[in-house]
Amino acid sequence: MFTIKNHLEVENNHLIIGGADITELANQYGTPLYVTNESRVVENFKAYRKAFPDADIYYAAKANGSFAILRMLARQGAGADVFSYGELYMALLAGIPREKLLFNGNSKTDYELQTAVELGVRVSVDSRDELHTLSEIVQKAGKEVEVAFRVNPDVSTKTHPKISTGLRTSKFGIPSEEVVSIYREASGLPGILPCGIHCHIGSQILDTAPFHEAAQKMMDLVEKVTTLGINLKFVDMGSGLGIPYKKDERAPTPKDHADAILPIFEERTKALGISPKLILEPGRYIVADTTILLTRVNTVKRAAKNFVGVDAGFNLLIRPAMYDSYHYAVVANKAASPPEDTYTIVGPICETGDILAHDRELPHIEKGDLIALLDAGAYGFSMSSQYNGRPRCAEVLVKDGVADVIRSAEDVGELMAKQKLPARLM
Repeated sequence: MFTIKNHLEVENNHLIIGGADITELANQYGTPLYVTNESRVVENFKAYRKAFPDADIYYAAKANGSFAILRMLARQGAGADVFSYGELYMALLAGIPREKLLFNGNSKTDYELQTAVELGVRVSVDSRDELHTLSEIVQKAGKEVEVAFRVNPDVSTKTHPKISTGLRTSKFGIPSEEVVSIYREASGLPGILPCGIHCHIGSQILDTAPFHEAAQKMMDLVEKVTTLGINLKFVDMGSGLGIPYKKDERAPTPKDHADAILPIFEERTKALGISPKLILEPGRYIVADTTILLTRVNTVKRAAKNFVGVDAGFNLLIRPAMYDSYHYAVVANKAASPPEDTYTIVGPICETGDILAHDRELPHIEKGDLIALLDAGAYGFSMSSQYNGRPRCAEVLVKDGVADVIRSAEDVGELMAKQKLPARLM
């Protein structure tokens, strides 16, 4: 047995994840299939907790909203950054305490804000308009709500433009120059209790310099807000730490992330004589490399390229089509075999852009082979759809060779589950 990448191993030419043989999982549960290694999720979370021993780690639920993953992280003491009522509901149901939740988002509905108030969940306010809406809600309810304000720190990151969230042109957050005035205004609104400050600069960041810059800018704002007499209970620096999707790619570790921001945070809070809790929001780092998408070869066609048609498409993994993202591909039943040809792996969706992997050197591929797309745990199933009338696949969780279904595969009946015909069409 040898390791192919991180926790993935090869034995008898078969890919092994969490002690389970991928080919056996495919035979038992069918394909397409998402497979997650439980031990790797916990290992990744503990790496963050070790790097930031005095901070709270709020898992970014948007990365992967699997109830089983939320549950295992709740048992590890994680909080959660939630972006919708659905994520809030799931996080609470999984056992994450409400005092370790932050309701984030740039366009929350009145119902979502009202629900957060009723449940006593902190809200990260994204605009002045939202602040006034929230104030009206708490006054009508006769309640109070603790809030942070999400700052747009205008920090540039070398990542895909669609996941760079801290630029001045981004839809997220309050411009830095307006932050102090909005805290001053919030302090005079009944029921609004400013208690934190929040930012998030992007996703899949492979350089610690932007984190360092964001920390400096955020602590400058912390100093200004503190002079208003506001007691900040927490400073939420978000996350965005990337992973090495390509085999030869390098990415910072949680320790590198800590080295970029902790000295600034600790020095500045000490100088100000304050002791807010530091919060981090890792998502991709926690779950991305824990999971593979397993898909079976339907057909091999030699045309302009060697096209390998598989039974998963961008309906199940949209990242390659949406972000031009790279996912390492392994022929799971020939994992130790040498490359013999160059293949482009494509899905069954009626779109030219339904390409999962371009021009990969792989062992000889034929109908019935199994392709594993690695590092699919973040923004994989969570961004899936039923496009082209294709039901979503199952998810299984493996640990020490034992597999459990954590989401059953949909069937075609579920395509009709919420649809209705008006009487005139009966």
